[in-house]
Amino acid sequence: MDAFTTHRGLLVPLDRANVDTDQIIPKQFLKSIARTGFGQHLFHDWRYQPDGSPNPEFELNAPRYRGASILVTRNNFGCGSSREHAVWAIQQAGFTAVIAPRAERGAAVIPAFADIFRNNSVKNGLVTVELSDAEVEELLQLIGRFPGLEATVDLEHQRVTIHLPEEVSFHFEIAPAVKDHLIRGLDEIGLTLQHEAEIGAFEARHHTQAKVSDTF
Repeated sequence: MDAFTTHRGLLVPLDRANVDTDQIIPKQFLKSIARTGFGQHLFHDWRYQPDGSPNPEFELNAPRYRGASILVTRNNFGCGSSREHAVWAIQQAGFTAVIAPRAERGAAVIPAFADIFRNNSVKNGLVTVELSDAEVEELLQLIGRFPGLEATVDLEHQRVTIHLPEEVSFHFEIAPAVKDHLIRGLDEIGLTLQHEAEIGAFEARHHTQAKVSDTF
């Protein structure tokens, strides 16, 4: 997967909580055995009307957000059934990062992202940024007030910077191991291949031992 350090892009709001994976990429589009072609079906049921024409009421169809690459949404994004296709669809539609809030309601915690979706995002290099409820609320209001608003997601310094005449920045936390994998562009296969020499040596020893055993 591609390494990620910083990305600057246009922000687009999806002001909805509990967006599940069936809304991100509906099940009828999961028949392909390839890993491509999912971007055009992202948010299909919201994005298109029954006759197949674009829904003018859906946020992502607004001309002002054309070419957006940073999605700003609400709590518990990516909940529902496990499907890696949801991450593929988001990336293939041109998005590099998704921002969502973690909320606390008394003793209850509402996550920014569903665990399985977050894990699938890490495996594929999609950056998930967790901010507070208040920070995402401010960000959504700024997007509404300033057409063409852009931000930079800086993974190394764990900061989202909103590009206004007076810049606004938000710090975010991320697990050190996840940050390292994303910055170096290492998925699970890439992490394994870092130990290719040791794996080769182990296999060579095992092969030699097997040959010796066969002689007895």
